[in-house]
Amino acid sequence: MTKRVQSKYKINRRLGVNLWGRPRSPFNKREYAPGQHGQRRRKPSDFGTQLAAKQKLKGYYGNIGEKQFRRYYQTAAQLRGDTGEQLIGLLERRLDAVVYRAKFVPTVFSARQFISHGHISVNGRKVNIPSYLVKDSDVIEVREKSRQIPMVLDAMESAERDVPDYITVDSRKVAATYVRTPKFEDVPYPVKMEPNLVVEFYSR
Repeated sequence: MTKRVQSKYKINRRLGVNLWGRPRSPFNKREYAPGQHGQRRRKPSDFGTQLAAKQKLKGYYGNIGEKQFRRYYQTAAQLRGDTGEQLIGLLERRLDAVVYRAKFVPTVFSARQFISHGHISVNGRKVNIPSYLVKDSDVIEVREKSRQIPMVLDAMESAERDVPDYITVDSRKVAATYVRTPKFEDVPYPVKMEPNLVVEFYSR
């Protein structure tokens, strides 16, 4: 098991949730934080609750760095409408999130690596930046030479999760169309997310 995978599972236990809803997560066996004092339970403060909501959302999208995540919040705050909704929309437009949602890969971590290695094109052009923001009607495609990679074939056949309705997938071409930016209620999170608490955290 790689350090990256171990780190991913630590996120689950530290936050006290099976963040990606995966049946193989060690959290399913040990529902407490790692470490000597992991089984102690304390009622969190308002700050602690907001921090946990932020860490949970940040972790879900591949443990995005704090500076980058804060920039997403700042961008969302400048857009018209509910800041929490706008934040979710920005995160779901990330290319690694779309590749994960389309079931081209099994995890958002593998999506990041898959994109970085040059296996994905957007509207016919190779894109190797996981944080690239797609637009409505963009076509995201696994490049032809990469379509027979076992990880891709296994992920597409997996019944572990479904493709949300704001993305359409052509399994024959191994391509997906980003139909629209979703609302918060449309996103199939396996655990409860609270973007309103994330907004409260950053607006203190």
